[in-house]
Amino acid sequence: MKIPPGWRILGVVVLFLSLCRSLIAQGQPSAADITNSPATETIVLPKSVPDPLEPFNRVMWAFNKGLMTDVIKPTSRVYRFVVVKPVRTGIGNFGRNLTYPGRLINNLLQGKWSGARDESWRFVCNTTVGVAGIFDMATKWKIQKSDADFGQTFGKWGWKPDFFLMLPVFGPSNDRDTVGLAADTAANPLLYIAPYKFDANNPLTYLGPYTYFSYAIMYNDLSDSVGEYVRFSQAEMDPYSEIQYAWTFVRANRVADFQVKGKQDPASLETLESVFFTFKNPEFPECGTTRSVLIPATGRKLKFTFWLQPGKANVVYIVPGLGSHRLAEPSLALAELVYSNGFSAVCISSPFNSEFMEHASTAALPAYLPVDGRDLQVALTEIDRRLHVLYPDRLGNRALMGYSMGAFQSLFVAATGPTNQYCVITKGSALHFREGKQGVKEMRTAPVTNQVPLIQFDRFVAINTPVRMGFGISKLDEFYRAPLSWPGTNRIDNIENTFLKVAALSKSTLAPQTSLPFSAIESRFLIGLTFRLMLRDIIYSSQRRNNQGILQHPIHNFRRDPLYQEILQYSYQDYFEKFAVPYYQARGIASPPVEAMEKADDLRTYDAGLRANPGIRIIVNQNDFLLADEDLAWLHATFATNQLTVFPQGGHLGNLSNPTVQKAILAALTPMRPPSPKSN
Repeated sequence: MKIPPGWRILGVVVLFLSLCRSLIAQGQPSAADITNSPATETIVLPKSVPDPLEPFNRVMWAFNKGLMTDVIKPTSRVYRFVVVKPVRTGIGNFGRNLTYPGRLINNLLQGKWSGARDESWRFVCNTTVGVAGIFDMATKWKIQKSDADFGQTFGKWGWKPDFFLMLPVFGPSNDRDTVGLAADTAANPLLYIAPYKFDANNPLTYLGPYTYFSYAIMYNDLSDSVGEYVRFSQAEMDPYSEIQYAWTFVRANRVADFQVKGKQDPASLETLESVFFTFKNPEFPECGTTRSVLIPATGRKLKFTFWLQPGKANVVYIVPGLGSHRLAEPSLALAELVYSNGFSAVCISSPFNSEFMEHASTAALPAYLPVDGRDLQVALTEIDRRLHVLYPDRLGNRALMGYSMGAFQSLFVAATGPTNQYCVITKGSALHFREGKQGVKEMRTAPVTNQVPLIQFDRFVAINTPVRMGFGISKLDEFYRAPLSWPGTNRIDNIENTFLKVAALSKSTLAPQTSLPFSAIESRFLIGLTFRLMLRDIIYSSQRRNNQGILQHPIHNFRRDPLYQEILQYSYQDYFEKFAVPYYQARGIASPPVEAMEKADDLRTYDAGLRANPGIRIIVNQNDFLLADEDLAWLHATFATNQLTVFPQGGHLGNLSNPTVQKAILAALTPMRPPSPKSN
């Protein structure tokens, strides 16, 4: 035994989710399942394996998360230090070689004759030339692997899972795969070999030595991947629901049809390639330090993660895209990029992420840029003050770098920073609006008890920023509705085949040059669904904090499926009209509120402040679907040639792995003043 099937496939699930961030939801019900459906869309997602045991499964997920976070991850650091990578790889190879009998049996039972042949050849080669399987010579000789287990065999024979099941220690499964796991264990002849006799009075004889050894191999293999699992569980608001849904397609027995039917859309295909932008050093995330700061206006602590240079260095604060966490892969990749080039890096979650919303937001619903941007600046101020207390001689000048929505919010800070120089510190204070210098309503705290200078930045780097939030959300809703172009009779099957493609691709090795086999409808839908499921998390988090009475289903932490299905009926336009507008209107925003919010959520409103800030650098792509032609024209008219870099291709964030783009990002930081030799 190596990693249990649940955890082994979870690695594929994580890659699957990273590939498109698209399979986060539960199966979406038809409109007839929910009375007074808030939207007229008829997109119906394929159903996942039913989850009637959701409360129990969530408890088991919490147990497994604690096991991985508090036991395996900290001990694996010591283990990896003592047992070097080549030895760990050899142990893993040896463990896989021992499970050959199970793979042979299941390849035969499934009628995969070539798979049985290949696995037999692999076993012979690795056992002999590979010294009992320690060295994987078969892979070097390009002999294909053919993994097969009893869960797959039962599926091949027609057993469709009836319910999802989260197993303690062994991870995600279902009724079929749980029986299959037991059969896989029983099918291994080594299980029955023991140098000692069974003794009812000696519990140590209840299991053979191979059983104990198999758990050691399991731990060995998990030691190299546990960081990814823990980071995934921390970065997502509800990782359980993502795994529960993705498991349906990762373990499906259907073979995806990779034929591309219809035209392809280069911009959306390039956008999907954002998955290739990740950190290069697998140990980099673990080198970061996570601390928290108290946000006075909320009375709660907000976490942040940072990497400081050994000596004094300029600092880059990184704000991620819509709904993203500080440990999202693009954030970590940017942090590694700037850190490897001499900067210190600090990552914070998006104001649309549940972590920020529930700990640092003065409003229950993010949607109004003057509030979201100011909350962000206040949080960064507190983080900067905290770092200066902890490391008084290591922080130089500051840059604010954001991508996507993070870039949008960073530019708001750039435009309004000179006029918003003080932060009001009043724990538990009330909120009110007043007219700001940019001509829009601003939320302020009252009464005034203490004023602290807000953080000011020497440089602002905005990567793939939108210009108008209203236009951006209209495109996201449009992309989500892309499958409506398919005939209704084939729509669900086509959507399911799209998911099966993603699942199959997640099991293979991909590179930036890989041609993704998606039509324009498929690639746009995957992007639209990605952001729609982020909206699900935003609505759930906001209503958990401040229930407006709009949702019909109760808010429960341990049974979320019915509520999630209801929330998925809401578009971004619904979110603004049915949730955000009433919320801010009740708090005194100018009338009519829709026009006021549209004006506030448009960077052109802050034209004067943006033109007056020479420290701004913007990097965008000509074919970014979040930018209309008039938005690009405004960017060219507003910013000087040394401030604006436009790449012809890349979609939205799709070319960040390109070395040329990375050089442009670093060049945007390079003109910063070097850190002063004296402490700030």
